[in-house]
Amino acid sequence: MDLSLTTRPEGGRTVVEVGGEIDVYTAPKLRETIVSLVDAGQYDLVVDLERVEFLDSTGLGVLVGGLKRVRTHDGSLSLVCTQERLLKIFRITGLTKVFEIHPDVASAI
Repeated sequence: MDLSLTTRPEGGRTVVEVGGEIDVYTAPKLRETIVSLVDAGQYDLVVDLERVEFLDSTGLGVLVGGLKRVRTHDGSLSLVCTQERLLKIFRITGLTKVFEIHPDVASAI
């Protein structure tokens, strides 16, 4: 499975729609997208994980790294996720205390 990424401005933030698998092979693509957005001055990001089928520790590391990157610019990185298997990963790792996790893009904006 490959990784699909699309970005769009919405409500003063940048939404990154992610689909497929975020693993050791595809996570660099997500990292590059986040770095490019921050380098372009986009500091308020919403990462939509609704079409993600798999997320491993490398993917979690990219999301945490992205959060740190935007926070250095007083920005934010919120997640959109309703899939229980992914939410369980965030709960087990304690990342529900680190990320704002929303049920849809509208509530994240």
